[in-house]
Amino acid sequence: MMNRFAYLLLIIWVLMALGAFAIGESANQVNLAGFLKPPSTDALLGTDELGRSVWQRLVLGAQTSFVVALGVVVFSAIIGTTIGVYSAYQGGWVDKLITKLIDVFLAFPGLLLAIALAAILGPGIENVVFALVVVGWVGYARLARAQTLSLKHREHILAAKALGSNTWVIMTRHLMPLILAPLGVEATFGIAGAVISEAGLSFLGLGVQAPDASWGSMIREGTRYLLVAPHLVLAPGLALMLVVLAVNIAGDRWRDSLDVRSRQSR
Repeated sequence: MMNRFAYLLLIIWVLMALGAFAIGESANQVNLAGFLKPPSTDALLGTDELGRSVWQRLVLGAQTSFVVALGVVVFSAIIGTTIGVYSAYQGGWVDKLITKLIDVFLAFPGLLLAIALAAILGPGIENVVFALVVVGWVGYARLARAQTLSLKHREHILAAKALGSNTWVIMTRHLMPLILAPLGVEATFGIAGAVISEAGLSFLGLGVQAPDASWGSMIREGTRYLLVAPHLVLAPGLALMLVVLAVNIAGDRWRDSLDVRSRQSR
């Protein structure tokens, strides 16, 4: 039951992100006559301090979180997986150097490093993605390296070497397909982390800027009217919580399905 609910929430999130294209600039139109209206039939989730529809802003925020999460996970996975597989396969001083580099990145709190990079680069969705990728590739690199170390001495890898296959072919055809499953599980949790991080940066004013919408910036703007218009905070806050919860449940489900021991016990 919980798994179905999580998948339903994820589908709704994706549909909201796609539906934002249909809303367009209407979500940014100011209507001071509709200042802080509560939820009603005219405005499903009420209006904000500029008379804009909270529902439309929520949909635009879903698109922002989806684009950032997708961009961060894709680029982090590509960069981190390539570095991790290459490091473990090459071994020697290359592996030692990359391992030390990973340890350096792990020594810094990820979100604080992202905040520093976003502050240096300036606000904007592209800079948010870049800052989160700089932080996020490390997890994929560490996981890919550990998986490659356990696979690189298997018979099919040794046979490919004996047949004269080059390093790139062995990495892409014989190693990476075997580590995609655990990397996929890592990616699901990476999506949840990216959504939270984007909202946090936007809440601090380092992410998406007005008039573009973000769940984090909506919460920041709504805190000024929390006592008179709590829907400004509750709507994006609940949306953020439900999306992160759904992604984590889906990731747990995928991880359990890949665990042979848990399947046998069931």
